[in-house]
Amino acid sequence: MKAKQVIQVLQAMNRTIAQEAQYLTDLDAAIGDGDHGINMKRGFAAVSSKLEGESTEDCGAVLKTVAMTLISTVGGASGPLYGTAFLKAAQAASGKTDLSKEDGLAILTAAVEGVQFRGKAARGEKTMLDLLIPVKEAYAEALEQGLTLAETKQKLFSVMDESIAYTKTIIATKGRASYLGDRSIGHQDPGATSSYFLVKTILDSVE
Repeated sequence: MKAKQVIQVLQAMNRTIAQEAQYLTDLDAAIGDGDHGINMKRGFAAVSSKLEGESTEDCGAVLKTVAMTLISTVGGASGPLYGTAFLKAAQAASGKTDLSKEDGLAILTAAVEGVQFRGKAARGEKTMLDLLIPVKEAYAEALEQGLTLAETKQKLFSVMDESIAYTKTIIATKGRASYLGDRSIGHQDPGATSSYFLVKTILDSVE
């Protein structure tokens, strides 16, 4: 995937987040500040605007622009977390003009490590990591097993559906949702859900 295609995926992410903003906000209203969809929509709209006319061939430079834009425009915890994820992804992609499948895993791994570092969170705490870590592991398995693109997509979509459902079964121990304790059970995590939509957009864009 070349830088131009990376930008097209990011523009598609903007459209997806705009379309799902109210749903994300509704999820967040139940257990958080109720602004996740609003913040994500503002951030990705800014990203889309920033990338308009971008001509760099460096995929890392594109992702760094995304990171800095999200950090400066997205409020709450989401800005620093997604910003750090894209910043680490940018470092993994730095200087690359054509991303391979293996680069994709390196980028995803770096992004996950960035979120873990910034959020001081682990799997099972009802955060975006409950979606991103299983996706990273499943993608690594798919590469190791030599699956086709169609098989890889099927595997990842299955893992994503399971992961989203899983967030309803666990107690939130991070962020405002943690104030609810046991009452957070039964609610789907909005951060994991926005991650779901972003990963789904990538998968839908790759052919």
